[in-house]
Amino acid sequence: MKRIAVLTSGGDSPGMNAAIRAVVRAATYHDLGVYAVDRGYQGLIENRIRPMSARDVGGIINRGGTILRTARCKAFMETEGRAQAAANLKSHSIEGLVVIGGDGSYRGAQALDAEHGIRCIGLPGTIDNDIGGTDYTIGYDTALNIAVEAIDRIRDTAESHERLFFIEVMGRDSGYLSMMSGIAGGAEEILVPETPTDIPALVEKLQHDRRKGKRSSIIVVAEGDDAGRAIDVAHMVSETSEFKDPRVVVIGHLQRGGTPTAFDRILASRLGIRAVEALVQGETGKMVGIHGKSVVLHPLEEAWTNRTLFDPSLIQVAHVLAT
Repeated sequence: MKRIAVLTSGGDSPGMNAAIRAVVRAATYHDLGVYAVDRGYQGLIENRIRPMSARDVGGIINRGGTILRTARCKAFMETEGRAQAAANLKSHSIEGLVVIGGDGSYRGAQALDAEHGIRCIGLPGTIDNDIGGTDYTIGYDTALNIAVEAIDRIRDTAESHERLFFIEVMGRDSGYLSMMSGIAGGAEEILVPETPTDIPALVEKLQHDRRKGKRSSIIVVAEGDDAGRAIDVAHMVSETSEFKDPRVVVIGHLQRGGTPTAFDRILASRLGIRAVEALVQGETGKMVGIHGKSVVLHPLEEAWTNRTLFDPSLIQVAHVLAT
């Protein structure tokens, strides 16, 4: 192997730049030519491929987002699109590709490998922390800390005005980020898609808390909760109880931007280096992850067949702490 490329795909996450930096510098260390693909799989189809050097990634480890930019590409889901992408890689004599993204990005990498023999290694870049094969994904720790800080700030005003707040946390159809931020933020209730939401029971809990003397409450709602978004839950509570004036805060994309934490920078650096080593060793169709203290390789399909879930015992932890 003489040349490899790196791209970011899907939703951005803090630490992606640290991963890009690690891939470029590890490739340089192993005397490989390294290329950047701008705008993910869309850029691959459009031949937005350019060489990079170790100096090109200086000063980016602390930056959020991705300097390579990202895009969702419907054309890459078609056979013709993947054929064009593979042809563009081969025109640059690129034999291996590092894909930084989530399980959808991994599916694209798997297809590129199977159909065109482009060796692919995946790096888990998503704030949702729902990818199988790794304990933590790049960006999760930063997003968690941003969500907790937001909850802390909202609690100040909730207590000052004796209000009920519903705070919506991102995470797609996973409640991992919501559960952890709710516990760390001291939420009175945490609504996640992994468990059914009972609105009457929620109202009863709020009423019980008021009788005990609680004058404000924070309810964390995962964006994929079965009862709907935070605005929907707030409306149902308002319509069926005396809590007529709840406030709703959607943290949203604030969780995806900003300076990555030290944890995410180190994780991205370790995984990025291992991805390059895997390509040098002839691996393909694998993802790099962290298990305990060890960096590990798993088949790409592990990402969607064995998704990471929060420990169910945390539901009881949250219940006890909200007493």
